[in-house]
Amino acid sequence: MDACCNPNRSLNAKAVVGRPAPKLTLDAVLGNGEFTKVTVGEDQGKWTVLFFYPLDFTFICPTEIKGFSSRYSEFEALNSVVYGCSTDSIHSHKAWLKDLGELKTPLLSDMKRELSRAYGVLIEEEGIALRGTFIIDPDGILKYASINDNSVGRSIDETLRVLKALQTGELCTVEWEEGGETLGKA
Repeated sequence: MDACCNPNRSLNAKAVVGRPAPKLTLDAVLGNGEFTKVTVGEDQGKWTVLFFYPLDFTFICPTEIKGFSSRYSEFEALNSVVYGCSTDSIHSHKAWLKDLGELKTPLLSDMKRELSRAYGVLIEEEGIALRGTFIIDPDGILKYASINDNSVGRSIDETLRVLKALQTGELCTVEWEEGGETLGKA
């Protein structure tokens, strides 16, 4: 049984919804292939959407990365930045961009596995991340966490819906959609 399906795998999380999000500075590749550094959660008054994926050059991952990139303007309109992250190197990310094409979403390199471990998505035995999606508010507080098995891609529509709901600052009921009624402040 591989580690992604092994109930005995070890995951150690430091990220807790409602508390300050773990902050680490990582090497990254911008969508145009340039190298830079990014400190997750320090985006100067913006919301941060951080999504982890297992590996470059795989099957589901490019559909998610291209999906987030193609809808980047929607995230940008919501005063947010989006980062993809895996345990691959920046050189692997850059090589993969040749297949993916130019992206609007920077790809972070978590070679030391510190960020993946801090967010509780690292499969220690394999050295790769589960598919995790996290939303951090402009004050650096983790507001949302969702972790999937690696066999299932995530919904960008749902990520946008949750981001919009969080930005209301109000209680949002099941299936809440933008413009829908809320239950007011908590």
